[in-house]
Amino acid sequence: MLDEVTIALEDPRTSDVRALLERHLAFANEHSPPEDVHALDLDGLLQPDISFFSLRVGGELLGVGALRMLDHEHAELKSMHTAEEARGRGVGRTMVDHLLAVARARGVRRVSLETGTPAVFEPARTLYARAGFEECEPFGSYGHSPFSVCMTLRLDAEHPPT
Repeated sequence: MLDEVTIALEDPRTSDVRALLERHLAFANEHSPPEDVHALDLDGLLQPDISFFSLRVGGELLGVGALRMLDHEHAELKSMHTAEEARGRGVGRTMVDHLLAVARARGVRRVSLETGTPAVFEPARTLYARAGFEECEPFGSYGHSPFSVCMTLRLDAEHPPT
């Protein structure tokens, strides 16, 4: 697992963060058609409804994630990405747990997300399912697509994550 983890609000314009976000966008564009790439660019991450976090171990950036407030009771996980060299070490789960804790502290009752359906996104879907997320109908501006799936977690009716 992870030792000496620091998760903090971060400016996505920080050079190492920007580089990881560029890899995130490249990954999304490589594995999804353009109309199904919902990853936020730098300008999107600087919007006032977004809280953007980095996860570092010993100062090294291993992952990022954001929480978008859709309204006062509903939030969305965005820009979840783990550096390739850190995958399988619990970075994603640690970030999800942190973002859910932030949502709870804000009084959010439901957290949703969108991710891809191609096989390369299976680890992400498994991570979210283990955290208690279940597939749901598209929310917000998302529509039905064979390349996209929406998931949600009711914080007021949570089952213990595995």
